[in-house]
Amino acid sequence: MNGNILTENAHIVMGLVPDSRALNGSSDVINVALQHSVTALLVKGPGAVGTTTLTVEACDTVGPANTTAIPFQYRRNVGGTDTWGALTVATAAGFVTTANANDIYEISIDPAEVTAAVVNAARGNHYVRVTLTQVNATVCDCCIVFVLPRQRYDQQVPITVLT
Repeated sequence: MNGNILTENAHIVMGLVPDSRALNGSSDVINVALQHSVTALLVKGPGAVGTTTLTVEACDTVGPANTTAIPFQYRRNVGGTDTWGALTVATAAGFVTTANANDIYEISIDPAEVTAAVVNAARGNHYVRVTLTQVNATVCDCCIVFVLPRQRYDQQVPITVLT
């Protein structure tokens, strides 16, 4: 294998398809049981508009009936440059994005936080999603992509994380 091929070193999953939306909704639920780390990228398109409260939720199943918000870390890439801000700890309440064009938010999720969260009176759940709750209802193009490096059991074709 060529060690320089991204998809051989990380499992990449579309969490929320690119669309014009009022920065509202939830990503697909990701199973983190076999992951050492999980990164979600919120990519905002053109237009210095639209803000949202971004939270990370531990879920009881892949089609969650119950969720619990958990802490995470994030950093922001401003305006599509190659410069990233400082890593910031977010509480379970999340954070509000900035109304700016072409930003990328890196959301770092610790699978141990997911399994430690109490969801539906139980611990040990292995499912997580990113939720956007609009603050400013202005429509903005955006998507969420999950990057899952270093699976616990490496394989040429990664195990699905959507079930």
